[in-house]
Amino acid sequence: MDPDFAKLDAYLDETDADGYLIDADSTDSDQYYLAGFDAPDPFLTLYDGETHLLFPRSLEFGRAKRESRADSVERYVDFDHAELVEEHGTEGAVSHVLAGFLDSYGVHSVAVPPRFPLRTADGLRDRGVEVTPDTDGVITEIRATKTDEEIEHVRAAQRANEAAMAAAEELLRTASVADEGHLWFDAAPLTSERVKEEIEVTLLRHGCSLDETIVACGSDAADPHDRGSGPLTAGEPVIVDIFPRDKTTKYHADMTRTFCKGEPTETVAEWYDLTERAMDAAFEALEPGATGEDVHDAVCDVYEAAGEPTLRSDDRAETGFIHSTGHGVGLDVHELPRLSPSGGELEPGHVVTIEPGLYDPEVGGIRIEDIAVVTEDGYENLTDYEVSLVV
Repeated sequence: MDPDFAKLDAYLDETDADGYLIDADSTDSDQYYLAGFDAPDPFLTLYDGETHLLFPRSLEFGRAKRESRADSVERYVDFDHAELVEEHGTEGAVSHVLAGFLDSYGVHSVAVPPRFPLRTADGLRDRGVEVTPDTDGVITEIRATKTDEEIEHVRAAQRANEAAMAAAEELLRTASVADEGHLWFDAAPLTSERVKEEIEVTLLRHGCSLDETIVACGSDAADPHDRGSGPLTAGEPVIVDIFPRDKTTKYHADMTRTFCKGEPTETVAEWYDLTERAMDAAFEALEPGATGEDVHDAVCDVYEAAGEPTLRSDDRAETGFIHSTGHGVGLDVHELPRLSPSGGELEPGHVVTIEPGLYDPEVGGIRIEDIAVVTEDGYENLTDYEVSLVV
């Protein structure tokens, strides 16, 4: 199913731009989304009601014609690149080629995304093309609303995520406890690194990969984005946060569980129960028409009623609930919409995380995270994994 670019058409009308131009490789999610093509080197995508691709070299030309959804695919050579190099030099030739490419579609003014190469923009302006930055990122906003096909891509990545989480939990469950309290597995200390390895191998077997994951124990877990390292310890919470990307579709999933091998402290147990209540409150608030701020406030209400600090009650807080409630997930693991004080109105098709948590170096950290899609009448939780502390 092709994306609906009606909002992009409206944006071009509002800004009186002839087209929208992206100069990036496909690791830029807006480029991948607009072009519908995966390439490791930068290329240009022009949208003027149709989609046109321009490649510096012929390397990706044939594949782009076969695989992309573009209406046209062209190369620098199609715009007399070699002759322009002789006349203007290597750098000068590029701006002449790009201006010729745009002119061939009657495009003399373009909007460009917030992150756009300055050299490309200056070169086009030198050739008389009007270049206007799109400071709001309209394509990023369009990507926030997922098609049914995209939701299925996220769902598939989440199934792989759950297999990886199960593998991590099984390591913790089957580990023994040494005299000093460290966990042991296969006659060696069970470390954060060993659990991450198991997660990564499991994801690869399910067609997914990830560059980083979080397995953080004790005081490491008190920093929400500490990746964790070293031996894991019984009686302390271990945050496992996995956010894989499907290698075929490029879509992400995201899930966090907190485990404790053995008996947790009274505070950890209380925090876990409180965080479950905060998650329930967030889901109760999650519906179309609500704002990301509404969902975030529901979590803060629970924590603050229990006497725990939040950034809403104290914007300098360093312990307690010290991050937003959630974020969008899709081609990027963090994208729109936001479930935060600045979060706008939620719409059907928005895929978001719900991830309340509490943190203190003296206690450790607790975080529980599910991923869900906003529907016409509420939401669907895409996560199918038990919420349980003790393993």
